[in-house]
Parts: sequence; C-alpha cells; structure tokens
Amino acid sequence: MDSRLLLLGFFWFILAHIGAFFQLNGQFLKTDWFRVNEFWVAAFGILLSYCYIYGTKYTVLGFDGLLWPARFIGFAIGIGIYALGVNYFFKEGINAKTLVSLVLCVLLIAIQVFWKTK
Repeated sequence: MDSRLLLLGFFWFILAHIGAFFQLNGQFLKTDWFRVNEFWVAAFGILLSYCYIYGTKYTVLGFDGLLWPARFIGFAIGIGIYALGVNYFFKEGINAKTLVSLVLCVLLIAIQVFWKTK
C-alpha cells in the first residue's frame, strides 16, 4: 500500500464529490445561477469525470492494483461530502440514522485502509 498515492486518490475523490454535489444540488440553492445555466452545469461534468478517473486511478495504484477498495472509498467519501453539504447549505440536520450511516462510511474507509489482507 502506497500512502502517497492513496492521498492523491482521496484528494481527487473529494474534489469530484464536492463538484458533483454542487452540480446536482445547486439548483436548490438561493441563487438562480444553477437553474438558468443548466448547459454549463452539465458541461462541468466533463471536468468532474477526470476527477473521478484520477481518484480511481491513484486509489487503485495505492492499493497495489485492487479495485474494490477504490470503489468503497469513493462511495464513502461521496456520502460524507453529501452529508456535510446538505447539512451546511440546506440546514438538514444529521439525525440518528444519518449519523450511523456516516459512522459506517468512516468504518468502511478504515477497513479498506488499515485491514491488511496479505
């Protein structure tokens, strides 16, 4: 396992999920920009695709070519970013069910990073 490559993968996944959060949920913000510029919001998806590609690339390389850990980590980071964004921008609090889900996401990442299989 290469920690430097994992950190690069985490960085790209975080960037991608923050961008995707705004791409998908910006239409519900108090600003009209996302609603009246749907073309540009959708076109931004091309850049987001590269972020996801790099996130997957570096996470897989960080795990010596294993694909499953990258998928779980990308998923867990996405859930975490979404929970923070919804809480901050839309004031939807974190209830017990969401908190348990977030804890499970942290556990999912910890299992993939710290559980040695060989």
